[in-house]
Amino acid sequence: MSMPQRTLGPFRVGAIGLGCMNICHAYGVPPPREQAIGLLRAALDAGVTHFDSAALYGFGASETLLGEVLGPRRQHIILASKCGMTVEAGDASVRPGRVIDGRPEALRATCEGSLRRLRTDVIDLYYLHRWDKQVPIEDSVGALADLVRAGKIRAIGLSEVSAATLRRAHAVHPIAALQTEYSLWTRNPEIAVLAACRELGVSFVAFSPVARGFLAGALPDQAAVDALPDKDLRRPMPRFAPAHFARNLRLLDGFRAIAAELGCTPAQLALAWLLHQGEDILPIPGTRSVAHLHENLGAATVRLPPATLARLQALINPATVSGHRYAEQARREVDTEDSA
Repeated sequence: MSMPQRTLGPFRVGAIGLGCMNICHAYGVPPPREQAIGLLRAALDAGVTHFDSAALYGFGASETLLGEVLGPRRQHIILASKCGMTVEAGDASVRPGRVIDGRPEALRATCEGSLRRLRTDVIDLYYLHRWDKQVPIEDSVGALADLVRAGKIRAIGLSEVSAATLRRAHAVHPIAALQTEYSLWTRNPEIAVLAACRELGVSFVAFSPVARGFLAGALPDQAAVDALPDKDLRRPMPRFAPAHFARNLRLLDGFRAIAAELGCTPAQLALAWLLHQGEDILPIPGTRSVAHLHENLGAATVRLPPATLARLQALINPATVSGHRYAEQARREVDTEDSA
């Protein structure tokens, strides 16, 4: 399958990549191993060239699957992974606590583990998953710069940081990409960091581009939210709490109507909106379903007239979405600008 190409730091990749958290982590019970492998193979066959993982995802399981499946095609894809966030020792079956650790020695150790799991000599794009506010960003990025010089990573990325932190980091070593949640219903990047990326020549990678399934219609009513597994990461998010969710549901009818007018699915409309925000924006939707994978990739051909973009802007924006994107603990862990 031919897909439009976009620039990701020093690389050229398909306009829509694949976020590889869903295959083993965060959204309830992980899919069977063979299902996850089948999804990755289908993505390769469909022309996906940008695969995004992290050491945290499935406590290494995501990277291990990527290494196994993508290894034979290594020269034809761009591998991205992340360091700086680990899991506390203990019982992993009871939602283990996350540890943000940006010490240089911790980042080096995590990189070595990722290289082994990914079965590669070098990671194309390596992100600091979260800024450890106990460690100067200059020290963490300096450690990643050492990994570039050592030939273990090719480019450096940052995740969930502010424009000010991006500038500090970029002064130490060029930052190739910044990754943050961005969708019609999460517009924090528009406050400052997206403009900073454009000023500095930093690519912007948008995770959760279909609003954690909400804009795709995965949660059509409160009963669907109530049925989420206990370990699903959406459970503590304020936007999915009953009072907020009831207000957010009112946005879906109008959104679905616009998608129907265009002859696309709601998920494709959400992704197409992002693609229309600039050639420097690269969405990485995640999924467990091959059918949804192909649906998402189809968004690359959806064209949105200016009038439609204006309607979407009026329908779903910070004033119409109810609730913060993160609960209080997660809000403290990120460094992004906050419109709430």
